[in-house]
Amino acid sequence: MTMAKVGFVGLGIMGAPMAGHLIDAGHTLYLYDIKPVPAELTGKGGVACANATEVARQADIVITMVPDTPHVGAALFGEGGIAAGLTPGKIVVDMSSIAPVETKEYAKKINALGCDYLDAPVSGGEVGAKAASLTIMVGGPEKAFETVKPLFEKMGKNITLVGGNGDGQTTKVANQIIVALNILAVSEALLFASKAGADPAKVRQALMGGFANSRILEVHGERIVKRTFAPGFRIELHQKDLNLALTGARQLEMSLPATAVAQQLFSAVAAQGGAALDHSALVKALELLAGHTVAPDA
Repeated sequence: MTMAKVGFVGLGIMGAPMAGHLIDAGHTLYLYDIKPVPAELTGKGGVACANATEVARQADIVITMVPDTPHVGAALFGEGGIAAGLTPGKIVVDMSSIAPVETKEYAKKINALGCDYLDAPVSGGEVGAKAASLTIMVGGPEKAFETVKPLFEKMGKNITLVGGNGDGQTTKVANQIIVALNILAVSEALLFASKAGADPAKVRQALMGGFANSRILEVHGERIVKRTFAPGFRIELHQKDLNLALTGARQLEMSLPATAVAQQLFSAVAAQGGAALDHSALVKALELLAGHTVAPDA
């Protein structure tokens, strides 16, 4: 694509490296965060703006990357928000992980201003953001997707247009269900092995050669054995995502029993002061129930 004027609102653990990749690719970036814009981004040519309205005035494509549904609503429609700076023909791309129902409402409001809206949540965490290897799940019109796709390709690897507005967020919720239940499965397996007297590191190594192998066993299994719970993705954020799943399940009049169990185990770790730990620390709730740790804490 020709070089684009891109706005980026939300420059935290994920947003800052994502915006950095776009600057490195030669795009003009207009930046805003409630905290000061990181010097590493302005040092590379990013333009710090006074508010999100100014970002939207300057940019043709505006990306948001903020923590939760209310934050997206505020970034779009609050005082100094993106909507006030939009003119017809621009594209708004929300890469946060938020509720599918509200996403559809936000899209309607942006569409009413003559602009397209894409919901494009990501998976891959801080590591994926820094490596530009994120999985990006997109909902919205195909024409807007094709326009923005070259930007997505600078931030991620597996990029899929799933369907209409809201479908990207629905896919992300599904992703978070699978990740949580895989962490639970790996935690139970390694805890069982350890309490039975086997070396959990060697058990993990053996399992990685068979049908039980997964990225969770590879990455989070290692975290569990080595007790490295500094966050790549915090428990409190996974709690938010599972809350979206369970709220959605109630709206759809269906049951997600295993998801509910995983959420309760996350809550148990959070109650012990672990909300900011990596989500692999879910194992700590099971260890408390077992009266045994997979391995000694470092």
